[in-house]
Amino acid sequence: MEGMVKKYQQKFRKVRDETKRWDELQSRLLSQFRNASSIIERLQSIQNSKNYGTLKCIDGIGDAVLRKQMESLETILLSLKKTLKEFHGIVLSLEKIVRDGRQLVKGGSVKLTMKQLQQRIGVKPSLADCLDGLSLLHEMHQSEYLLKSSVVSALSTLTLKPSASDLGALHQLLVDQPNIPKEEVQFIFDIVFAEEIC
Repeated sequence: MEGMVKKYQQKFRKVRDETKRWDELQSRLLSQFRNASSIIERLQSIQNSKNYGTLKCIDGIGDAVLRKQMESLETILLSLKKTLKEFHGIVLSLEKIVRDGRQLVKGGSVKLTMKQLQQRIGVKPSLADCLDGLSLLHEMHQSEYLLKSSVVSALSTLTLKPSASDLGALHQLLVDQPNIPKEEVQFIFDIVFAEEIC
């Protein structure tokens, strides 16, 4: 049993690495989102010829500026999709870790009872704690990934009809990461690595 808990702790180390990578991607996503939002907010002003002042006399200036901004926006939206793909890669990695974790319990030569799964050895977590923790971390990140995907999709639609309040609300959703309560994630890690803390 103790050996199996150690194997789960190795899996949680991989999960911890993935969550660190998630945080790095989160910073990148927020930056990309802010850049895209800035361009979207400017689009209406760019299309209004009154905003060009004396530059109006330059033939095609409005179209040229608009075209450049749209090209920049397209590049940023592609970057956002690439970042989302990396988030999805983490979700798939966590899913595999959960699957492998379940296989550890099922694949053993001895069939474990519920009592054995819930048994603790000193301050080490039970196997049930490990399985539940892995599943919960995967579910949190999967839900958050789905939310991020829908926010990025909504951003694309706002290009046609920009709204500063909608952009602000979407940005806040990304900042908050509502499906990943940091305290709960830390609590799971604290349970699994209890003997390292003691």
